[in-house]
Amino acid sequence: MAKNLPVFTLKHFLVVSLALNVSLILRAMYESEKGSLYRALSLQQQRSSVIAGCGSQEEAHVSKKKHLSISLPSLDTTTSTGIEAEAEDGGERIINLDQHIVTGLQLTFDISFCHIIVNLFFHMAYFVDFSPTKPSVYSNLERSPRCMLVLSTRHNGGDPTMYEKYWQQVGDKTTIVIPGWQSLSYFSDVSNLCWFLEPEFAKEVVRLHKVVGNAITENRHIVVGTGSTQLFQAALYALSAQDASEPISVVSAAPYYSSYPSITDCLKSGLFKWAGDAQRFDKDGPYIELVTSPNNPDGFVRQSVVNRSGGILVHDLAYYWPQYTSISFPADHDLMLFTVSKSTGHAGMRIGWALVKDTEVAKKMTKFIELNTIGVSKDSQLRAAKVLKVVSDSCEPSSSEIECFFAFNHQQMDMRWKQLRVAVKESGLFSVPDFPPQFCTFLGRAFEPQPAFAWLKCEEDINDCEGFLRDKKILTRSGKHFGFSPKYVRISILDRDEIFNLFIHRLSKIIS
Repeated sequence: MAKNLPVFTLKHFLVVSLALNVSLILRAMYESEKGSLYRALSLQQQRSSVIAGCGSQEEAHVSKKKHLSISLPSLDTTTSTGIEAEAEDGGERIINLDQHIVTGLQLTFDISFCHIIVNLFFHMAYFVDFSPTKPSVYSNLERSPRCMLVLSTRHNGGDPTMYEKYWQQVGDKTTIVIPGWQSLSYFSDVSNLCWFLEPEFAKEVVRLHKVVGNAITENRHIVVGTGSTQLFQAALYALSAQDASEPISVVSAAPYYSSYPSITDCLKSGLFKWAGDAQRFDKDGPYIELVTSPNNPDGFVRQSVVNRSGGILVHDLAYYWPQYTSISFPADHDLMLFTVSKSTGHAGMRIGWALVKDTEVAKKMTKFIELNTIGVSKDSQLRAAKVLKVVSDSCEPSSSEIECFFAFNHQQMDMRWKQLRVAVKESGLFSVPDFPPQFCTFLGRAFEPQPAFAWLKCEEDINDCEGFLRDKKILTRSGKHFGFSPKYVRISILDRDEIFNLFIHRLSKIIS
């Protein structure tokens, strides 16, 4: 009887799931008739998932170690059968390339309806052949003209779903099992300054930086945080004078990361306040300058610009990895921030780390996280440690099992940027930055940076680039949110293949 239990449980779970989806369809129909925007938005949140676009995929292979397939579009943007299907339905799907919250009753109902129908067919396919990873009905529903194409509702964008392909093909190498009795205590290592830092995670952080060569870890304290956002707040807390007569100014050169102002001022702290563009900062006294390199949103390598006495630097190096830019030297700064979300693509883990030279600063950062969340999830740290270990293992010279994580995803980014530049050229209405090539010590060759975001500019007399692209059913984020001109928009390059392919096709068809 015990042997039959897993099958019995699985079938009954699927029956319940199917029943829930049927009830959600009925509810969606009720909401549509009633015309309630708030109920429709609630339904969208309950059933939030990516509704993929329509784009045929070609299989390309990286010739190194055990090959993993990369599905990317041809440089000829006119030959995709999936894209032709999208054009035939009038281009009604919406591409959200920067994860804004999209409102409107009809849109939210269409999204929820598509989510439910896709899940119904998904479970029916599971019943038929127990092959949930490849239900044939799924790809057909993706092409339905009723589906409004929205990636997610994350306000600031950059959801790194491009990395799913690599991790799916790696399989269960990153699988971990955490017993119920493990991780009960608040404490991980009472002898460590950061007492909630899991030793295994700390070990793999040091190893990864050594393998890639992008940061100095010797004589540094590692402070773990719930993503780099919490670490950024902890850094501001630690670097601010507790007894100052006024808040310390926080600046960053425009275009700066759009969340810096809101994160800095959200609590209206008496310790620090946002002071805007570092290039225009002329106030006397102490200040904190945020140096994001490579920069979000424009992708350029950055250095500090204020360069005055009393200044304190925080280096946000979330994108200093070889899939985005050349690793020219190991970064050696007083306070450096990194995150799992942009290094490996595991944004949902909510894990980041800081390399801190000054002991007192590290203590204060740890104290902030203690006051804020009483530490950081041990489960997330253990999973992150396993992922970082697999990344390092894949890139060791002795590895022969799987393709190096960074080499594989570097090739994906390279192809995507080539596609983007072709589309921009075909359109004639847009431009993207040109980057000088630099030698990468990790990959052993020179290449142009290929940032996680495209800093797209609308040319001619288009002054509101975000609004212009919205009319073409492409949702982006305006340059005004980055302290810059609204002629620019930020576009994520890290989405799934089918979404990116559809975006490239649509962009190339917007002709001057």
